[in-house]
Amino acid sequence: MSEKLELTIVMPCLNEADTLAVCIGKARQAITELQIDGEILIADNGSTDGSQKIAIEAGARVVAITSRGYGNALMGGICDARGKYIIMGDADDSYDFLEIGKFVTKLREGFELVQGCRLPWGGGTVKPGAMPFLHRWWGNPMFTILSRWWFHAPINDIYCGLRGFTKEFYGTLDMRCTGMEFATEMIIKASLRSAKISEVPITLHPDGRKAHAPHLKTFRDGWRTLRFFMLYSPRWLFFMPGLLLVFLGLVGFGLAMPGVTIGKATFDAHTLLFSSLSLLTGYQTMLFALFTKTFAVNEGLMPPDPRLDAFYKFANLERGLVAAGIVLLVGLGLLTAALNQWRVADFGRLDYAQTMRLVIPGATLTTAAILTIFSSFFISLLGMQRR
Repeated sequence: MSEKLELTIVMPCLNEADTLAVCIGKARQAITELQIDGEILIADNGSTDGSQKIAIEAGARVVAITSRGYGNALMGGICDARGKYIIMGDADDSYDFLEIGKFVTKLREGFELVQGCRLPWGGGTVKPGAMPFLHRWWGNPMFTILSRWWFHAPINDIYCGLRGFTKEFYGTLDMRCTGMEFATEMIIKASLRSAKISEVPITLHPDGRKAHAPHLKTFRDGWRTLRFFMLYSPRWLFFMPGLLLVFLGLVGFGLAMPGVTIGKATFDAHTLLFSSLSLLTGYQTMLFALFTKTFAVNEGLMPPDPRLDAFYKFANLERGLVAAGIVLLVGLGLLTAALNQWRVADFGRLDYAQTMRLVIPGATLTTAAILTIFSSFFISLLGMQRR
């Protein structure tokens, strides 16, 4: 069992008696025809339909994975694999394991991750009835575009489950997702680490199972993917929305402080109040981006980021406290000036529009300063591992 092989084909399995023997047969045929020193490993996730016996009789090695979940099954199977190269694919006969030669060729060329592509714009083919309408024309293209935009993933089919990679490279990814997000986690982490990624066209066939419906649920799994994308992109989840809110707040202040009138609209104290809300919310959201990014890098969820390193070289607790102190003094000064106006008016009624031009900016700056003081301590704590 300690013998090293060139290739292990890992198939996660949960009650795949309808199609398992066919998938193993194709995989064995490909290994024989390509003259590859390899094995077929079935990562069984608690099947109750006799899949284990079918796999053994078909010549595969079965590893029992007790922790349920697509990701758990694959992580357990990959961990037990003896091959230098790993090819993973579902055991529902939707993927043709006779196509694995394309993946092996790319892996031998030095690519660390080889992704299959089922979609026509990536050279692939989807057989009639093989992919639901929403998956093909909305979910998969949308998430693929997001992966290219947010994470610079050089792929055209984010959800394709037939892929190959080196076991050495897999060990650097520190995979965490135990469910269906496992596949997208691998793509995102590989892209963030600037891995050598290639893509090969494949054909998707209709699911061959009869005993039960596919495990995927369109809207549930779509939301899980979107949630994972957002959690892995503090820039787009926190920083960019926060930056937009800060920009809108500054524009509002620029219009409301002098009381600009555009057409029939006069920007006055109410605009200041809304602008203050936008500024403070945006600033706090941008701080969340910094907190999240620092935590993710320190925990190994994301690779080191030169921009974050540059930030920590410049920013420290002391500089944050000094900057916050200056802003706090300005904010308190404006609030003091507003109190003085009230004193001059013998603590009676004030000109609301004029007084709010001191109170709202003063309260905004004071709040921002207090946020900065506590955030400086928190960021300093998060960044201690980076010193």
